[in-house]
Amino acid sequence: MRVVVAADNAGVDLKNLVRDQLRADERVSEVIDLGAASVDDDTAYPHFGLAAAEKIANGEADRGILVCGTGIGMAISANKVTGIRATVAHDSYSAERSIKSNNCQIITFGARVIGPELAKKITHEWIGYTFDPTSASAAKVARITEYETQAAC
Repeated sequence: MRVVVAADNAGVDLKNLVRDQLRADERVSEVIDLGAASVDDDTAYPHFGLAAAEKIANGEADRGILVCGTGIGMAISANKVTGIRATVAHDSYSAERSIKSNNCQIITFGARVIGPELAKKITHEWIGYTFDPTSASAAKVARITEYETQAAC
């Protein structure tokens, strides 16, 4: 699995922690870091969120973990990219359902909301989940995709 990570300056420390965890995870073949390199980088979160989501939409990555102050701005930005489903996930159950019920490719964290140990736990769990295309949720995800495709025309 190829995972893209990104964060603005509010989330750079948590992003780096998650990035390093993913690099050590044998389930992850590649980690692409598109985020701020330091807290001194004042590039706004939409630049990072859109770039990461585009990597996934273009098939250059499979999933993404994005971090900003609350996680909300990154999720909104990523969801503007056609074909992307992103959500804030600050608990294990939401992270699980983001994949199993919604086939989200991206989860976002708020560095001002979630602690580092919980973010690491959720990251580890989330990487292990897969979407079942024969599940009851598949028709719901298909309807979202259908609408998105029609609206893009």
